[in-house]
Amino acid sequence: MNAEPFTSEAYAEGARERAWQEVLGGFGLHSLGGRQGTPAHASALSRLSSLGVRLGTLAADAQTLRPLSGRGGLPLLLLPVETTMVLTIAGDSQIVPAGHVVLGPRGADWQVQFQRGVRALALSVPAEAFRGRKVAPLAACPPRVFAPDGLADVLARTVQSGSGALDRLSDAEWEAVAQSAAELLLALSAELATTRADPSSSRAALLQRIYAAIERNIGSEDVSIAEIARGEGISERYLQKLFEGTGESFSHYVRERRLQRAWHDLANPGEATVPISEVAYRYGFADSAHFSRLFRERFGLPPRELRRREAGRHGQDALPSGQRGWPQEALVQLRARQTEAEPDARRGVVLGSDPPADAPESPAHHYLPVNAHHVHWGFFSRSLKPLLEIDSGDIVTVETLTQHASDAPELMIEGDPGAESVFHWTRAAKAVDRRGAGPLDASVFGRGAGEGFGVHICTGPIAIRGAQPGDVLEVEILDIEPRPSRHPDHAGRVFGSSVAAWWGFHYSEFLSEPHPRETVTIYEILADADEPHAKAVHAYRWEPQTDPSGVRHLLYDYPGVPVRPGTVTPKKGVLEGVRIPLRPHFGVIAVAPRETGLVDSVPPAYFGGNLDNWRLGKGATIYLPVSVPGALLSVGDPHAAQGDGELSGTAIECSMTGTFRVILHRKADTAGTLLADLTYPLIETTDDWVLTGFSHPNYLAEFGADGQSEVYAKSSLDLAMRDAFRKVRRFLMTTKGLSEDEAIALMSAAVDFGITQVVDGNWGVHAILSKRLFPDRG
Repeated sequence: MNAEPFTSEAYAEGARERAWQEVLGGFGLHSLGGRQGTPAHASALSRLSSLGVRLGTLAADAQTLRPLSGRGGLPLLLLPVETTMVLTIAGDSQIVPAGHVVLGPRGADWQVQFQRGVRALALSVPAEAFRGRKVAPLAACPPRVFAPDGLADVLARTVQSGSGALDRLSDAEWEAVAQSAAELLLALSAELATTRADPSSSRAALLQRIYAAIERNIGSEDVSIAEIARGEGISERYLQKLFEGTGESFSHYVRERRLQRAWHDLANPGEATVPISEVAYRYGFADSAHFSRLFRERFGLPPRELRRREAGRHGQDALPSGQRGWPQEALVQLRARQTEAEPDARRGVVLGSDPPADAPESPAHHYLPVNAHHVHWGFFSRSLKPLLEIDSGDIVTVETLTQHASDAPELMIEGDPGAESVFHWTRAAKAVDRRGAGPLDASVFGRGAGEGFGVHICTGPIAIRGAQPGDVLEVEILDIEPRPSRHPDHAGRVFGSSVAAWWGFHYSEFLSEPHPRETVTIYEILADADEPHAKAVHAYRWEPQTDPSGVRHLLYDYPGVPVRPGTVTPKKGVLEGVRIPLRPHFGVIAVAPRETGLVDSVPPAYFGGNLDNWRLGKGATIYLPVSVPGALLSVGDPHAAQGDGELSGTAIECSMTGTFRVILHRKADTAGTLLADLTYPLIETTDDWVLTGFSHPNYLAEFGADGQSEVYAKSSLDLAMRDAFRKVRRFLMTTKGLSEDEAIALMSAAVDFGITQVVDGNWGVHAILSKRLFPDRG
């Protein structure tokens, strides 16, 4: 699990307080608010270990923090940096300088106030982090401030260095740091009890030392109560009474700890080659048969069966999971809806289309119309059930809709059964409820199911029979046809929409009033003209819209909100005398990401997705690395025209139907070819190879759990250019046989780098390599 970044600016103003409280809650803390109410800004970077240890940095406006009630575990650690904080215990206050450590038991009555803003490191360690080892109760102990000296200084330095490297540590490195910090915190926590003279605190401190001594000697076959008692200078009888006070005997605790430690080693895939007998011996069991019997009695299965089960589980989970934050009920409802969506149309030829009887060797031609059951809106997921399964070499015709059809419903939705099915939304019913990768509970941000994190209407997914991770999918665009209006007054004409929206690159650069503002321009698409082009019909300023569910949208913030007649004022005569040449293409062609959960459709990455490159038109081919069984191909976000950069936030968005030939390239067959070890989307046109660089090539893995928000904050053209450069260098050296110096010389002399888009969260730079550069290299 990677570092989890947070910033309050990623949330609507009304949702920031709740989001910040959730971040603090991960540490067992709660904010009482600042002197002036809800904090206006907050940010954090934290990481959670597999055993529940959470370490991170907290930054926010002035406020007061206190422990959440009902939470168990070791005392919380807070380390103020750059500024002081005030610790209050039962009405008494003391100033805590920067660099000093505060340990606050979770059940005690205390709070800390940051008068000049929160700048602190935090460490939270649950009792479970010690794999069953007992932790003496310290809830009744008061908090204590430790100066940076001795053990407290070692712990503080560990916390500081660990927090500074959270996003750079590998999983194994992070787990080691987390466990080290937990052990140091456990050792320092024992000193809390020494500040009190009451017997209960003394017993807690003594028990903590005894537990630690047992852990140090757990591998000794003859560890005895006499040996431990002698080490603490107490009688055996008193030590036994201490354990009886916890509800168990000394011998039972020692055996339990040995079995628990053995269980974790046997379940660890890194220990799979260690003989079971050796694991038994390392924890003090001289007889492996006796160990196996005790193990089975304790855990309900023999050691060998546990190891076999865990090996199978780790094999199934080999693909990394970078997602969190989306409710599990989202996937449950999603699967239920997909199960109901024409389950008989998932294999072979769809919707009654049969392969030609007289040509069994020819590829089958499938047809996938668009309706509410054939789309997923605003997200990708490997959990989606395929609508059909095709063979390599088959041809499939796919209808797609633009999510911007609701900008002019009369022109692009009304009278069109497919569009009406997808966009159907009344107070009583919403045909496609999930729109985006956010939580289904609309109370979180108040915008509706899916919350708008992801906007594109994607038709699919389509499974390719036999596709496996490591393969490459070739998708050739054979044809693109615009979808005409079905409204009686506009039948046969084609329309599209372009929005200069709040996410556009221009949004902070207005010259004229009012600013900021959002403007929608409606175009007619003249595909049959001698020179196919688009011309503006009218434009209007976005005005707040109230959707059928009663939610008011001040900005263009939620996909598919219908613009109600009479709520906007169309302006005629815009872009007069301007003809925009058509570049019909699909903004989104994607295979499913390997990461589990729901993935926002906006930022593109290694799986393709929202590439927004106008070169993905008729005659072009895109090669995509397969990362899940079946590949799960989806198509959407059709565009009539777009310039490099897509500066205002959208292209001319226009519903279209595409015909594709899909070919599967097995991993074993790609060696020595252009597709060998392909890890990014590669576009091929008649004349060029087009390589796409991203600010973050795989942001889901790079940023982990919160990557779908972090990528928006961390993207830059510098990073995208660097990625494009590296991909071109790799392409020229590995597929064309050039040396590094030759590759760099060629790039500067003959490779065109361009800005693909700066509005999709993960910014893109593409590199165009003319095939004419390689007349003798194939």
